[in-house]
Amino acid sequence: MPNTISEQSTNKSDAFLHTCLYFTTNRLSRAITRIADDAFATTGLAPAYGYLIRLVIIKPGITQKELSEKLYITPSTLTRFIDKLQAKGLVERQVQGKTVLVYPTEKARTLEPSLREASEKLKASYVAVLGEELADLLTSQQELASEQLER
Repeated sequence: MPNTISEQSTNKSDAFLHTCLYFTTNRLSRAITRIADDAFATTGLAPAYGYLIRLVIIKPGITQKELSEKLYITPSTLTRFIDKLQAKGLVERQVQGKTVLVYPTEKARTLEPSLREASEKLKASYVAVLGEELADLLTSQQELASEQLER
């Protein structure tokens, strides 16, 4: 309960933030990004790069189009990601006609266990705070909301 009129006024004036999907989603995004960055710190890669490499290892020769769709990022953003990973010697591109295929390097393959471990650490970290039921519910509800808003 607010102690002063000023605190009460502030709470009323910012109430719209706490009922706004845009604001609360960005707040959640910043919190989970901090946890993800910590989980992936040992890999030397940002989480997005780690997940991209995991996809390339799972499906060598995956197209850039398929990667951008799976990661929900624009083709231009994906191109920048792949450029950086190629410069680090973690992926290779092969052009077949108009299609660009992405393959993992041996260096990426040796990194895969630590990327998987970082993914598991990330999930364990947020499950420890939220509980498994809320973490699963929140994930599935966000997936559903994203699909509906993207239509």
